[in-house]
Amino acid sequence: MKKQFKAESQRLLDLMINSIYTHKEIFLREIISNASDAIDKMCYLSLTDNTVGLRRKDFEIILTLDKENRTLTVSDNGIGMNEEELEKNLGTIAFSGSKKFSEELEKSKADKADQVDIIGQFGVGFYSAFMVSDKVEVVSRKYGEEKAHRWVSEGTGGYTIEEAERDGQGTDVIMHIRQDGEEADEFSQYLREYPIYKLVKKYSDYIRFPIKMLMPQPKIKEGSDPKNPEYEEVYEYEVFNSMIPLWQRKRADVTREEYETFYKQTFQDDLPPLETITVSAEGLVSYNALMYIPEMIPNKYYSDEFTGGLQLYSSGVLIMDKCKELLPEYFNFVKGVVDSPDLSLNISREVLQHDRQLKLISKNLEKKIRTTLEEMLKNNREKYEKFYKSFGRQLKLCALDDYGKYKNELQDFLMFYSSTEKKLVTLAEYVERMQEDQKYIYYAAGDSFDAVDKMPQTEILKDKGIEILYFTDSTDEFIPDMFRKYKDVSFMSVIDGDFDLGDGKTDEQMTETFKETFEFVKQTLGDKVDVVKATTKLKTHPVCLSSGEGITFEMEKYFTAVNPELGMKAKRILELNVDHPAFLALERARLQDPEKAKKLCEVLFNQSLLIAGLPIADPSGYTDIVCSLF
Repeated sequence: MKKQFKAESQRLLDLMINSIYTHKEIFLREIISNASDAIDKMCYLSLTDNTVGLRRKDFEIILTLDKENRTLTVSDNGIGMNEEELEKNLGTIAFSGSKKFSEELEKSKADKADQVDIIGQFGVGFYSAFMVSDKVEVVSRKYGEEKAHRWVSEGTGGYTIEEAERDGQGTDVIMHIRQDGEEADEFSQYLREYPIYKLVKKYSDYIRFPIKMLMPQPKIKEGSDPKNPEYEEVYEYEVFNSMIPLWQRKRADVTREEYETFYKQTFQDDLPPLETITVSAEGLVSYNALMYIPEMIPNKYYSDEFTGGLQLYSSGVLIMDKCKELLPEYFNFVKGVVDSPDLSLNISREVLQHDRQLKLISKNLEKKIRTTLEEMLKNNREKYEKFYKSFGRQLKLCALDDYGKYKNELQDFLMFYSSTEKKLVTLAEYVERMQEDQKYIYYAAGDSFDAVDKMPQTEILKDKGIEILYFTDSTDEFIPDMFRKYKDVSFMSVIDGDFDLGDGKTDEQMTETFKETFEFVKQTLGDKVDVVKATTKLKTHPVCLSSGEGITFEMEKYFTAVNPELGMKAKRILELNVDHPAFLALERARLQDPEKAKKLCEVLFNQSLLIAGLPIADPSGYTDIVCSLF
């Protein structure tokens, strides 16, 4: 006799089959998880019932393929169901036997309750089988009962229950796989060994009971020549799943090689991780985490195609492959897994229903990663610098993002090349070494360490033993504008700033002294320059170019490379060293040979462009002018 589902009819089941689950392949995860639940209940029963006669090692989940009849069967030797339970659990959509069991267990406050791990919290997981099956049979025999029963349904048309035969307690879920539709191999893939193997490894690798299936194995034919053996294909049972997650074992019990092997296999990296981080937490939310800091940046890391996030498990079952909410954006390079039994899942086990637990886990993981990096910076400088060369740009970009929203969280992790140390240093190390009367954090920006180190503007400061930070990354020069200060110390650009070194001279005084010469230079160069003035920055060099406040030359290069149509251009402030022989020659020529003086103005201006790393508008004309001066 066919019975109708005791739920909201055809539309509800159709909704669950077609809308709740994003991927059809999820069905196997759900059916295996239900089998694991049934075995868990049997394990719990064995703790208080000596007549069970089964030990933990006796339990297993067996997958069986019948390609001819197009069936995939998942069998367990768990607690099983009788007729009444079949009707209640499977005849009523969204009734959760596992959830009820878990609630009753909580009420009982059983001494052994912590040894039971319930995965299936929802009553609809079983119905995911209809995404790939046009008919599902369930043959089940409850522990302690003689009779077995068969539940059969083709989906929305209802179901039947009848007596059946089964050796021993447990359940067989027999799925009659659909014929392929317009998409080739859409359903037939679930009748082949290797795709099933991959699904078990992906979603159910850490189910705590062995998941077995007959797999083809090459064997030497009996009686064949040992020197030239013949092979035949023999099917033998193979355990697919690892069962015990690496992250649930004590760190002392896991070797470095095991951690590295897991990392390479799981995240497809040829190199071992730079650092391994383990977390085991109990409290408001219990969870285990195993995280890795890679040595090199992942492929396409700085592109829109890259997606960060940790693998999220609930009691050993994969829920999300990349859960971005578990990491702050600035640590999105971290790879790993998080496993918690306390997550609030929705009915499809695909997304979180409430994010309170997730936010708490994320906050704790962020602290752990931060502590790890701080310890690395303090105790293993070489390793940290290797990390920074791979991911320092990510930290800088995130420190600058959203108007410096995360600058306080990230500023102590940033590093820059030092004029005195000749290596990467932190802002804290720079401030600690500042001279007693030094007011600023001095910096200079350029394309490379050597290019900045040879800048004329750095000479005087280096002669006075003042350390300069070299900003060699395209984003570095945005940091002073965004940070403003570090530990109450302001930033000062060696190239664009007007710094007073206490030698009694000022730019304004020197400019006024040679006012006519500076007016002549400005008139000659016209709109090529915005301002011409004297400078006290230079020692042995005659000229330099600065941009003043606003956009700097490095910013101009950056914006031009990103989008030339923006037309972002820095000011051109030509600064001349009035003590240099070249300026004295210009001064004489202005009085004695104005045409030659104009040529000298062009030469000095083009030299300043070269020093600043900016293009010369007319290279050929510049060389002609230089040659005419011989």
